[in-house]
Amino acid sequence: MSGGEVAGLLVAVFWAILVSFLAVVLARLAQTLRAATKLVSGVTEQAVPLLTEASATVRSAQSRLDRVDAIAADVQEVTANASALSSTVSTAFGGPLVKVAAFGYGVRRALGRGSEEPRPKRTVVRGRSVPAARRSARVRRAGRDVRGGKD
Repeated sequence: MSGGEVAGLLVAVFWAILVSFLAVVLARLAQTLRAATKLVSGVTEQAVPLLTEASATVRSAQSRLDRVDAIAADVQEVTANASALSSTVSTAFGGPLVKVAAFGYGVRRALGRGSEEPRPKRTVVRGRSVPAARRSARVRRAGRDVRGGKD
């Protein structure tokens, strides 16, 4: 055997090893592709019904939201009408009622029912209510307590 034949034999052996290695890799790749195909078909079988249900749920939610929008618009209209009615009643009866009440008070005072001496005003000093007659003394004492003794 010459050197060329030995080199050719070595190249043929390495070529056979390379081809067998590539055959194993291609066989495993084929298995992986088959598993991926099964997985995709399984996901498709489960996803299509889920997407159908999700679509139906979204349509149902949309119809309910449309109803809620209609109700909100009606409530807004009722609120505007109530506000307008309130302001109308206030302007129609508010001013005259105040005038009638003031007139009634004036009549009572003029007839003598309301001419009684008003009760003395009360002032709150340190959390207690005190008649106006004793207010000044209490206020002076309170001021003395705060300032430290003398006025």
